[in-house]
Amino acid sequence: MRTMEHMTSAIDLHGPAHVARYLETDGADGHDWRRGTTVLLLTTTGRRSGEARTSPLIYREQGGAYLVVASRGGSDAPPAWFLNLEANPEVAVQIKAERFTARARIATAEEKPAMWAAMVDAWPDYDSYQERTDREIPVVVLERA
Repeated sequence: MRTMEHMTSAIDLHGPAHVARYLETDGADGHDWRRGTTVLLLTTTGRRSGEARTSPLIYREQGGAYLVVASRGGSDAPPAWFLNLEANPEVAVQIKAERFTARARIATAEEKPAMWAAMVDAWPDYDSYQERTDREIPVVVLERA
């Protein structure tokens, strides 16, 4: 059996491998990510399969809610997790060892500029992602249920 010190740091992981490490360690390995940013786990219900789907996402807390960005690296298509929460906004969130249910919504036009600025502060690449696509990249607000 491999020990934690022989494993790759979650900083180098993406997708399912990042989720697995985060879950195994209650976020001790996986919450703090690249360039000083932080990651939560968002679990949505698959809009076609009905199965739970978990994604590691950069986040920021703001006013008691949690912000995430549906960027998919600037792709013209939104990420699957975003399509899932549009179909069912009831989601599960894990931040480190804390797990809670939340309701997801898209930031309003009035809210978005300040929220976008907070998220660009967390991950400056979001501005370049927006430049890559004509799709308006939404900020998603996760509010505790």
